[in-house]
Amino acid sequence: MTNDPLDKLVATLDGVKDVLTVRRVFGEPYQVGDVTVITVASVRGGGGGGGGEGVGPDDGQEGSGAGGGLGFGVHARPVGVYVIRDGKVTWQPSIDVMRIVLGGQILGALAILTLRKLLKHH
Repeated sequence: MTNDPLDKLVATLDGVKDVLTVRRVFGEPYQVGDVTVITVASVRGGGGGGGGEGVGPDDGQEGSGAGGGLGFGVHARPVGVYVIRDGKVTWQPSIDVMRIVLGGQILGALAILTLRKLLKHH
């Protein structure tokens, strides 16, 4: 591998391809007694990059090198498991307690604001 920025970009994108695969969504099945469990996650990602050569701010001369950058992020969260028992498949969703708490706080804030508005009009 060289130090060419394009080579580095291609290597980074190959790594991204490895991160966003079905293996990140469906975990490896495992056995617990006579039950098979398959974990499931929600995975999403995004990224961007850029590069180029520029002109110096004072002397108007072209820069001596190229510049560039690349960024990437992945968000993954569990959503549940498939349970296979006696040839039957069932879905068991995971419970995201923080999402429930946040939803309750938002509903509470909306209720307070609505009540405040109603009391001002009376």
